[in-house]
Amino acid sequence: MTSEVLPDHGGPTVQRWIIFGLVSLVLLAGAIGFADSLAGRRAAEDLARQAQASATLHAAVLRSELAKHRTLPFVLAQDPDVARTLRSTEPRGVDVLNRKLESLSGGTRAAVIYVVNAKGMTIAASNWRQPTSFVGSDYSFRPYFREAMTDGTAELFALGTVSRRPGLFMSRRVEGPDGPLGVVVVKVEFESLEAEWSASEPAFAADSQGVILVTSIPAWRFRTLHPLPLADQDQLRAEHRFGDAPFTLLDARPALAPSRVPTLTEIEPPGQPKRRYMAASASLATSGWTIYTLTPVGSALRAAKTGARAIALMIGLALCAGAATILRWRSQGAVRAARQDAARRELETRVQERTAELSAANQRLTVEMEERRRAEAHVHLMRDELIQSNKLATLGQIAAGVAHEINQPVAAIRAYADNAAIFLRRGDDKTVKANLGLIAGLTDRIGRITDELRAFARKSNSPPAPVLLRDAIDGALLLLDPRLRQQGVRVVRNEADEAAQVMAERFRLEQVLVNLLQNALEALENRPDPEIRIAVSVKRAWVRVAVADNGPGVAAEAAETLFTPFATTKPRGLGLGLVISRDIVAAFGGELSLEPAPRGACFVLSLPKAHS
Repeated sequence: MTSEVLPDHGGPTVQRWIIFGLVSLVLLAGAIGFADSLAGRRAAEDLARQAQASATLHAAVLRSELAKHRTLPFVLAQDPDVARTLRSTEPRGVDVLNRKLESLSGGTRAAVIYVVNAKGMTIAASNWRQPTSFVGSDYSFRPYFREAMTDGTAELFALGTVSRRPGLFMSRRVEGPDGPLGVVVVKVEFESLEAEWSASEPAFAADSQGVILVTSIPAWRFRTLHPLPLADQDQLRAEHRFGDAPFTLLDARPALAPSRVPTLTEIEPPGQPKRRYMAASASLATSGWTIYTLTPVGSALRAAKTGARAIALMIGLALCAGAATILRWRSQGAVRAARQDAARRELETRVQERTAELSAANQRLTVEMEERRRAEAHVHLMRDELIQSNKLATLGQIAAGVAHEINQPVAAIRAYADNAAIFLRRGDDKTVKANLGLIAGLTDRIGRITDELRAFARKSNSPPAPVLLRDAIDGALLLLDPRLRQQGVRVVRNEADEAAQVMAERFRLEQVLVNLLQNALEALENRPDPEIRIAVSVKRAWVRVAVADNGPGVAAEAAETLFTPFATTKPRGLGLGLVISRDIVAAFGGELSLEPAPRGACFVLSLPKAHS
């Protein structure tokens, strides 16, 4: 800037100071404008990243909630009580089933669970005690009943015909020896999830037609993201899905649409003026829904631009003050000392003012850092909930096999007990004692299985502690033993040190092993001579656990995204099992990786060795 100052020709003139002032104003305006533009662009990029992360998190939470409830109709469709009641409709059986569904509804937080016969008539429901009971209602017109009867399973979001409350209906067909017996239906409502969403930024879920279903703003429910054809509207009304909803278009400019890149949009919330949001979306592939989050941009952009303008103004003023000082020094040699002193005092005053502004900005930054810390703590909490949801989903997958595993010894106990009674009447005490011993052994076997299930399902956040690795492997194999025997899979264990201990948490480590073994079992379906190898080795301060199978292996393109969230090659997979497993192992201070193998896939756990 000093090179632009005119040379001194005997003292400053009014003309020179006018030129200096104009040049300084132009430079200051340019600097402030540049800082404003740069800060706005960077703030928008930060908001876009924040919005996309929020949308992904909302989608993960909703996906976990849906996955948890999808196991319920599957399990109930296999329940012999349900099939028996559908076949006979005996009053005593209906009463038992009503009470069972009522207990399940309370334990799983499902809104209502009910059983419909093949004609569409409800014979039992969890709300059988309430005035709005579904028992006796005809739901043959409902698409979720018709589709479940023809396709085996169905899902439909709609208003309840009795309660008029919105929810997702999940149905599954109950098979009988002579054909379908009926349908099990679970209705899931999202009031608690919507309440959580309403505590922060606006968020909602829309179906494949663009109709808003789940939303933190109730006035937006059943609005559409794009014009809905009249034929589609008529069909939806004929199906009684959304009542008399007018399917009003959500006034957003530009219109919202699924996109990997967050975009700025302008929306008018009910009772509020129009506001600008950073809109981000995440897809729920299993249900065809898309999650949208709207992050307000006004205050964030204003704060960023105000701070940038203040800093640019402070620096520009400091530079202008320095240039003015130099100009004065060159122009007024006779009064240089006095004017330099005055300029110094003026500069100090300005620096103090700017320092005060910086202190205020620093205080605001401290507050923002604290808010970010709380947000990170919330993310950690949601991650723990996601781990627990994965554990329960895994438990649901193996529930049918474990139930069969328990039913066999229960049937054997009944047989031995009947035989003991017969031999007791005959006075054959020796055979009676033998039968009672067998009953005790079978009871212990059931106890081990149920104890392992209860311990596996327990939510735990315990810090890593010494764990006997063999116990964790035994527990995982016990849970999956029915499926291993059903598929005829041979398990080969090679443990160099059976007393090896690692730093971990027993049941989270067991969750990781169950996930790896289930992946191996899925890879070995319909394979000749299936085999799973579990090898344990100890090297210095590390214990290495290799879980390998002789299946088809992992394709190269799939291996690149193997530990990426929501990346999966399974038709109904969520793509979270290996991601959650790696996070659990990382929390233990270890590592989970895929290693090359001559045949099949080989996953390796490296865990820190526990010091005895």
